Amino acid sequence: MTGEGVSDAERLDRVFLARVLEPGDELGGRWLRELGVQELVRRCSGHGPPLPGASEKRWAGLCARAGRADPEKDLAQAQASGARFLVPGDAEWPGQLDDLGDGRPVGLWVRGKANVRMWALRSVAVVGARACTEYGAHMAATLAAGLAERGWVVVSGGAYGVDGAAHRGVLGVGGATVAVLACGVDQSYPRGHAQLIGRIAEQGLVVGELPPGDHPTPSRFILRNRVIAALTRGTVVVEAAYRSGALVTARAAQRLGRFTMGVPGPATSALSAGVHELLRGDAELVSDAAEVVELVGDMGELAPDRHGPVLPRDLLEPAARQVLAALPGRGTAAVDEIARGAGTTEDDAVGRLYELRSLGYVERHGDSWKLTRQAMISVSSDRRRS
Repeated sequence: MTGEGVSDAERLDRVFLARVLEPGDELGGRWLRELGVQELVRRCSGHGPPLPGASEKRWAGLCARAGRADPEKDLAQAQASGARFLVPGDAEWPGQLDDLGDGRPVGLWVRGKANVRMWALRSVAVVGARACTEYGAHMAATLAAGLAERGWVVVSGGAYGVDGAAHRGVLGVGGATVAVLACGVDQSYPRGHAQLIGRIAEQGLVVGELPPGDHPTPSRFILRNRVIAALTRGTVVVEAAYRSGALVTARAAQRLGRFTMGVPGPATSALSAGVHELLRGDAELVSDAAEVVELVGDMGELAPDRHGPVLPRDLLEPAARQVLAALPGRGTAAVDEIARGAGTTEDDAVGRLYELRSLGYVERHGDSWKLTRQAMISVSSDRRRS
């Protein structure tokens, strides 16, 4: 699934650069844009002057990495784990990543059979706290499953907590999910998610910027989040403390002009504080998959109107409800009094009262009428809400 416009030599050069440059290196991206792939590889390999803007220390580090780079070995190792290497210009390259400018990945390692570009076109990120609560795990799994059932791809980071719950929610309904890793796609991190990441690779996609065998570092986790934000139409944060990495993803989404959404939680929970801070800004509050799709989806993909429970009296005709509302909460009332309260004639009121009696709402006491016990509870409840 690679484009005919990308030569084998350029692909190999980009594999080389993926080993030399760190993810999100904007200065490296500028060199790549200004010098071209071939010249940047030549300079990093020690042929020519140092790169502009690189300190002596950094230049030494780049040269040391270049000396150890073995792109043929990386490609062979990737192929052995069922992975492929995509580069800009490939038919499968997800164009959304180009929005990252000079911070765009040099290339993308991919495990899984699906087409990354096609999946990214209709995808949503679901991210959040690693040490999430039961509420957070439930909301992440339910929301992700609902998105998958509506034909959306759910993208997350494969981590413990919200990420894992979101992936499992999708897998549970046979949906499509993508894990963006901060390590080589042939690695399982965290180790406790080895089975989960294996299932994602079989049923969905596992992607990352780092070459085979590379391990995560704190900075790589942070930089990985920009890829999650760029790949998707929007990012939903489910539980996040003030310093959560999930907020980095949300802010990257905002910078890229993507939708940013948050699932509210208890005001007393520290894991809701970061989400609520987002919601006080430009993020949208969402509580289920339908509300997410209404934001990120095509015109007409609207969430259903929200209603309270339908009660028996809601099914009455308006004129009958007016007569019912004209009866006092306690005691009896004469027909003329009820008619005045309902704004109708006495004959009409009598007809409605007999209709209401057949439905169990009122009972007759001589020439007067009163609410039944069940109707009294129903009407008083309705008046309290009003």
